[in-house]
Amino acid sequence: MDAMVWITGNVGTEVESRTVRDEFLYASFRLASTPRSWRAGEWADGETTWLGVTCSKTLAKNVLASIKKGDPVVVVGRLRTSRWQDAEKGTQSRLMIEAIAVGHDLNGGVASFQRINRPTGDERDAVAELIQATEGQGDDSGDVDAGTEAA
Repeated sequence: MDAMVWITGNVGTEVESRTVRDEFLYASFRLASTPRSWRAGEWADGETTWLGVTCSKTLAKNVLASIKKGDPVVVVGRLRTSRWQDAEKGTQSRLMIEAIAVGHDLNGGVASFQRINRPTGDERDAVAELIQATEGQGDDSGDVDAGTEAA
C-alpha cells in the first residue's frame, strides 16, 4: 500500500536533473515545510521539515521549466524512505516524495499556466505505431522507477 501525501512548502534548492539511459528524465529538489502557529499573541515558526522531491518524464520537464529555489509549491505524491550507506556515519535515511503533481501555491502569489503541446491525431497515430513496433523488444528490468507514471 502506498502512503500518498500532499504537502506545501518552499523549494529549498535549485531543481536538478538527470537522464537515465538517454530515455527518462528525472528532476529533484529539496522542499522545506515550516509550520506556523499563533503563540502568545504572535505568529511563531515551528521546526522545518525537509523532504526530497523527485519526479520523472513530462512532470520532470515541466518542473525544470517552472519551479525555482524559493518558490512556494504544493506537492502530491508517494512518501518513500531513501536509505544509503555513508562511510563515516553508517546507514543514513531521508524522507522522499515521488511526485505525481507539483504546482505553485497561489497563497504566495500569482502564476500563469501554459499548456504544453500534445501530439495531434496523425502524430498520435505515428507514436502508437512506433510503440506497437517496439513492444516486446528489450528488457525493462533495468528501468529505474519503471512503475511510476508522472504525466
